[in-house]
Amino acid sequence: MPAIEIKDINNKVVSNFEASERFALSGKESLIHEAVVNYLANQRQGTHATKTKGLVSGGGKKPWKQKHTGRARSGSLRSPLWRGGGTIFGPQPRDYSYEMPKTARRTALFAALSKKLADGELTVLDGLTMEKPRTKELAGILKGLGADKEGSVLIVLANPDEQILRSARNMPRVSVMQAGDLNVYDVVVHNKVLATRQAMETLEARPL
Repeated sequence: MPAIEIKDINNKVVSNFEASERFALSGKESLIHEAVVNYLANQRQGTHATKTKGLVSGGGKKPWKQKHTGRARSGSLRSPLWRGGGTIFGPQPRDYSYEMPKTARRTALFAALSKKLADGELTVLDGLTMEKPRTKELAGILKGLGADKEGSVLIVLANPDEQILRSARNMPRVSVMQAGDLNVYDVVVHNKVLATRQAMETLEARPL
């Protein structure tokens, strides 16, 4: 089982966290990709639409008689072949969401966390609390942890913390989530993941 260093907000190692083997998964890149595609598909609204011949207004009258005009026969001004006509096989509203097996989805999450851990992009904190919401104070904590140069940062907490949430609200590259809501996409899309020890214990309690 991998031993994960636990640091304080001053970036000093204070203890170790004995993680289970689920944080040492490797070779699951295809499963991670599948989980990300599934997440993005489920976020699509699917409200795109184009008007077919039957939906375009007008065109109820036959442009000219069927025969003896020297022109091709036509039944509607809104034919897809005409300017201003309908669209052939255009996109219509649809539901893009689909279900992914729970075991596969959870395995993909731990595989993504394992990769972050192996790449040195996952830091476990002994705790993260603030007396009042202050963006400057939170920015200082991230700087002390060396996370200010990592691009986007994801802070994972065990329970909701209004002070931290409000402090990070004005930081465009910082996101805050609860461990129970964590998903593969958020882990992959952020460059650095900061998780409290309680959050890690909550993740450990998740069944595969």
